[in-house]
Amino acid sequence: MTTETNPGNQTNTGADAVDEAIARGIDFDGSPIPPAKLELYRKVMGLEGNRQRSGVSNTMRSRIVRIGAKHIPQAELDQLLTDADFAPLKEKEIAFYYGGK
Repeated sequence: MTTETNPGNQTNTGADAVDEAIARGIDFDGSPIPPAKLELYRKVMGLEGNRQRSGVSNTMRSRIVRIGAKHIPQAELDQLLTDADFAPLKEKEIAFYYGGK
């Protein structure tokens, strides 16, 4: 797999690319991220960081659904979840992630 880079040699592929760009305060096109946007992002992420978690499996499933819905058809994702012993897609998830497709 190849990685794409911008002129600053910053990778813009992979799961950590956005976090790395935010930490640098530089967008993929090389432009600075406005301070107000960084401040709000950091504030909200700080709140999220203090939130009590419901468990690793629940978080894994949520991430699989949120990201998988962008790449995997509904029926296939539902079957993959079931095969991995996760709960199948919920009606509200189907409506949210697949309703407009």
